[in-house]
Amino acid sequence: MISGFQPAQAQTKVTIAVGGGACLCYLPTVLAKQLGEYEKAGLAIELVDLKGGSDALKAVLGGSADVVSGYFDHCVNLAAKKQELVSFVVYDRYPGLVLLVSPSHTADVKSIKDLAGKKVGVSAPGSSTDFFLKYLLKKNGVDPASVAVIGVGLGGTSVAAMEQGQIDAAVMLDPSVTVLQGSHPDLRILSDTRTAKDTFEVFAGEYPGGALYSTAAWVAGHDKEVQALTDAMLGTLAWIHAHSPQEIMAKMPPEMVGKNTELYLAALKNTIPMYSETGKMDPKGADAVLAMFSESSPEVAKANIDVTKTYTNTFVDRAGKTTGSNAK
Repeated sequence: MISGFQPAQAQTKVTIAVGGGACLCYLPTVLAKQLGEYEKAGLAIELVDLKGGSDALKAVLGGSADVVSGYFDHCVNLAAKKQELVSFVVYDRYPGLVLLVSPSHTADVKSIKDLAGKKVGVSAPGSSTDFFLKYLLKKNGVDPASVAVIGVGLGGTSVAAMEQGQIDAAVMLDPSVTVLQGSHPDLRILSDTRTAKDTFEVFAGEYPGGALYSTAAWVAGHDKEVQALTDAMLGTLAWIHAHSPQEIMAKMPPEMVGKNTELYLAALKNTIPMYSETGKMDPKGADAVLAMFSESSPEVAKANIDVTKTYTNTFVDRAGKTTGSNAK
């Protein structure tokens, strides 16, 4: 049993805004609920599924949710606007973002340079998919203002936009990438961060993706809840790494798996190496996020951000001392 919570105690309600629940990058957040890890930690969790990380962030800043399950890079980006956000447990050690060309536009888009003047899909403008696109464009000498950025969501809507040729390219995540590859085996990938090797090629180091974060004020005022969320997430990560992709898929809601279980399973196998084994923020990874934004955003470059204030490993360290592994 997790320290600090008695079974008879009334559960504390916490609302988590998720930046696209069907995306495998956010699977640990959904799986934790399916496994009963939140409940075990004394929490009654409501998951609010939104189109992208920027929408999830707005929900927390606007007060309609307590915690974001989204990409850590928002914590760094908003520090430049003097908004204090703190990540307290990391579940993706790689971002899993993939920039790929629409099947009907492979003839005219052969490299990132060819995206100038084109339409490129992202989950939602201002989301991590958008940040990644702008970074790659600048890195390849393309003015981001020359590219039309279109919000296409993360699941079936992004696949449909790509297959219908409404956009020339898109930044997508699994399972959508693997679903598209299933129908179009010769799909052109311009950049891929689903593995350590690919992530290191793009960012020259680890680059944390999904994490649980909230405002610094909420984290400071909700020690028990933050610890319980951290314990639940660590229990879920331990469970993931102790079970097969088939066993993980069996626990997921059928509407998230979809009809093509073979493709979902293939996508899941691609994604499992992305999930953290420790829940800890690698300080070098946080530095890489700051470096990326400093390159793509003049506002961040000028802001003199202390990146160590955008995350804490305190709750993960404390969980290790009190709970051991929650894996069953």
